[in-house]
Amino acid sequence: MFVYINGQVVSKEEATISAFDHGYMYGLGLFETFRVDHGHPFLLDDHFQRLQEGLATLGIKWSMKREEIVGVIQALLLANQLESAYVRWNVAAGPNELGLYTGEYTNPTTIVYMKPLPTQSVISKSARILSTKRNTPEGEFRLKSHHYLNNVLAKRELGDTSNDEGIFLTEAGFVAEGIVSNLFWVKEGIVFTPSVKTGILDGIMRQFVLSLLERKNIPYQIGFFRPDHVLNADEAFITNSIQEVVSLHSLSDKLYSGEQLIACELRRLIAFYRERLWSSSELNGGTT
Repeated sequence: MFVYINGQVVSKEEATISAFDHGYMYGLGLFETFRVDHGHPFLLDDHFQRLQEGLATLGIKWSMKREEIVGVIQALLLANQLESAYVRWNVAAGPNELGLYTGEYTNPTTIVYMKPLPTQSVISKSARILSTKRNTPEGEFRLKSHHYLNNVLAKRELGDTSNDEGIFLTEAGFVAEGIVSNLFWVKEGIVFTPSVKTGILDGIMRQFVLSLLERKNIPYQIGFFRPDHVLNADEAFITNSIQEVVSLHSLSDKLYSGEQLIACELRRLIAFYRERLWSSSELNGGTT
């Protein structure tokens, strides 16, 4: 594997950072994961708008234009001999003195990882409600940060399986999100999903799915919901930027035996847009 680190493409064996990088010492860093299909990075602008806004919140000064970002991606695709890929774009605070720092970080560490996309698309999984509770965001809203301990503990509870997802509840007992996904469900033609005020990450694919629902005039509600609301649904699915839309065939003891019509329609729409869009804001100019 070849990675990009601070302006250079190097082998994974050559990739190093400072022992004083505050991304390592204090978890001060953010990342984005997205897919590249036949050279096109899907919803790239949305990912990097979220990244730059989050970095500003952490006091990390970082900026790259789309052309520069695409250049890095193309160089990594070439080095790794890939046409399509899973990409993780990582920006950390960078090196500083030992101790908490309240100033602006001006020398961040940028690392971009790349690996092949899964050879087969995952369209269905089982899920179960976790006993590990979703922690509250460290700030006003959840960032996609290096501070990933809550997710790691939840994954340890779930176990080492790729065919299941764990669903967090909040401490107050409201449905939140998956370990690496956002959650949606359908009842009598209406799509439901938890509010970001439950402390979930506002996923880029979550945002895109909501935009698609609006475009197709499919009604939806965002709010605070108890587990029974999901367990009594007709259909349920999870979303993230790599697997996109994955139907749930079960949640704990609940079996979803319906046709999963909304999830199937969303997968169809995403397949149409996947190699076309840089941002969900471009939906108004597309047709299906």
